[in-house]
Amino acid sequence: MKTLPQATSVLLLSAIPLHPTFANELNPEIGVVLDGYYKQNPTALSHRDEGFGLGHTELSLSSPIDDLFEGRLTAVLDDHDGETELGLEEAFIQTTALPWNLSARGGRFLSQVGYLNSRHLHTDDFVERPVPYRAMLGSHYFDDGVRVNLLIPTPFYWQVGAEAFDGDKLTEGEEDIGVYTLNTRFGGDISNSQSWQAGMSWLRNRQAHGGHEEDHDDHDDHDHAHAHGAAYTGENLYIADLVWKWSPQGNTRQQQLTLSGEYLYADDLDDHGHSDDIHKGWYASAVYQFAPQWSAGARYGKAELKEAHGDHYHDQELEETDVMLAWSHSHFSTVRLQYTFQDAYGFEEADNTLTLQYVMSFGAHGAHDY
Repeated sequence: MKTLPQATSVLLLSAIPLHPTFANELNPEIGVVLDGYYKQNPTALSHRDEGFGLGHTELSLSSPIDDLFEGRLTAVLDDHDGETELGLEEAFIQTTALPWNLSARGGRFLSQVGYLNSRHLHTDDFVERPVPYRAMLGSHYFDDGVRVNLLIPTPFYWQVGAEAFDGDKLTEGEEDIGVYTLNTRFGGDISNSQSWQAGMSWLRNRQAHGGHEEDHDDHDDHDHAHAHGAAYTGENLYIADLVWKWSPQGNTRQQQLTLSGEYLYADDLDDHGHSDDIHKGWYASAVYQFAPQWSAGARYGKAELKEAHGDHYHDQELEETDVMLAWSHSHFSTVRLQYTFQDAYGFEEADNTLTLQYVMSFGAHGAHDY
């Protein structure tokens, strides 16, 4: 019997919900992720304060419900301005046995727009999300709503999906359904050692406000883009992403090289915006696991943004370069040293910083997406 190469198998498995027999219905799987850090200096559009702090600490519970449904709950502790904030990031049910390769999800969950957004923050290769994500998605956009996915039966991996959200977690407004998304991703193997994935997403925000002056009066540059929502929005957000991975004969335990990048573009900022008033940004990253426990990476990101002042906009621009070295004693522990260089126009707190981070998990810990 012919077997699928490892990379394609990972792509397919990430789209298939767990079968109810994979866990004990009477004993939910419990997992904890601890995220701590020391940051030398404050930086622009950052969600981490200067000094010692806690990052994105998670407590999750998941379990099959019966032969048709499974559920997950993820609570998050964030340390910000000396206060610890408790939030609910995920609380959803998902189908496990729909016909025609369909799956449906309802509740609160991470939107699957773009490549990074649907991934939990602790799975990232860098301390924080790239600049355009922090500006236009509040690092990671999760909300209350529903999702439907279809895995199309083709020789390669191809999934299409649609979501409808309340929208208040992205931008506060009065719409009952404030956000719609459409997305597709496809990929496959080039050889036993190489694989790729590409995606395109569209997010329609019916209550976008662009980036109003009153928002900046209430919050300084350091925290107005905190994880409660995006600081820069438009009615339409388009995202294109591309990922390529290499590992010798598919053996990711020994070596792996990952190249990834995304481009984000938002228009129709608000009633005062002109056709040339847009938010846009992109990033490109390379991460090389050169030994079983060691990896090094570099990432460059840039965002060109519009800050609203009354009936007109001011230009803002932020460029960021990150270089990191990480040691992972096991799949459950990572210590990361990262240097960040920022070059900015219109951001007072742009600076360079050194950050030391640990990410430790115990209990249940599911496989990461491709």
